[in-house]
Amino acid sequence: MGASSTSSAIDARAAREAAEWLVRIQCEPQDAGQAQALARWRAADPQHEAAWQRAELVMGRVGTATAPSGNGAALGPLGAAALRDAGSARRRATTQLLAALIVAGPAGYLAWRAGPWSAWSADVRTATGERRELQLPDDSRMQLDTGSAVDIAFTAMERRLLLRAGAVWIQTAADAAGRPFLVQTPQGTALALGTRYAARILDDESTLVVVREGAVQLRPARGGEPVRVSAGQQARMGSGAAEPVQPAGLASDGWTQGVLYAEKTPLGEFVAELSRYRPGILRCDPAVARLPVSGAFQLRDTDQALLALAASLPVRIHQRTRYWVQISGLAAP
Repeated sequence: MGASSTSSAIDARAAREAAEWLVRIQCEPQDAGQAQALARWRAADPQHEAAWQRAELVMGRVGTATAPSGNGAALGPLGAAALRDAGSARRRATTQLLAALIVAGPAGYLAWRAGPWSAWSADVRTATGERRELQLPDDSRMQLDTGSAVDIAFTAMERRLLLRAGAVWIQTAADAAGRPFLVQTPQGTALALGTRYAARILDDESTLVVVREGAVQLRPARGGEPVRVSAGQQARMGSGAAEPVQPAGLASDGWTQGVLYAEKTPLGEFVAELSRYRPGILRCDPAVARLPVSGAFQLRDTDQALLALAASLPVRIHQRTRYWVQISGLAAP
């Protein structure tokens, strides 16, 4: 079972069966009989063993595979909770995705991981307009913003959240084992130093971290200098470096209170942010995109936010349907 088995071509049928085993182990109670059946399958054909080794390699890169005594694997923190609760259709989709990654190998995984679709398999995720709060295994509290996805990867050595999309708010709890608490994004990690803070993936190049209590140390993914962000401050982090800290404004993490704050914000930017909390299409005519917006808008009722815009600005709200809204100037037809 050398390294060559993970670098050569993998039979598609064997890859499919290996993926089925991974999903079965996660979704069904584990026992000795299951482990023995897996061992027999692996020994039945060299292609089976090669596919299983590739499966462990791919899942290891995702950060989810364990192989107790070499006899079995379990999908770990990434996607495990979501998969356990999933229906048959979702499990079939998971199997198909895993099989494709097993055939493609590490290069295929890297392409998949960089894509925006990877968030579907996260442990916890929210839909458009949904915000969700829950308690973590260590009694820390986590809140997810709209359209967000996070994996919970707690081990004996550390407490780590992998933010795949959107934003997360954290209030850390003391840990008897002294494990560090980290939020990881594509740009790097934010190490909590006894704190209450939020992290948001802004785009493909930056993460915004806002600290309300305690402090956070930003560690860029490509080895840039760590930056300390203290209470009342915020900073953007790229994969190569973190920008200088700045005072944290209300707008930076107002979503944690269910409010979208604006202070002379260009209407175009405001509409883009509001659209994150509203299903469908919400557009702003470039002719009015620079109008300044100020106020506090409740995210639980985006219709009211639109009415407030029409009452305070020289704009008209064209609502063809609940899911198709255009904001234009008063002179527009």
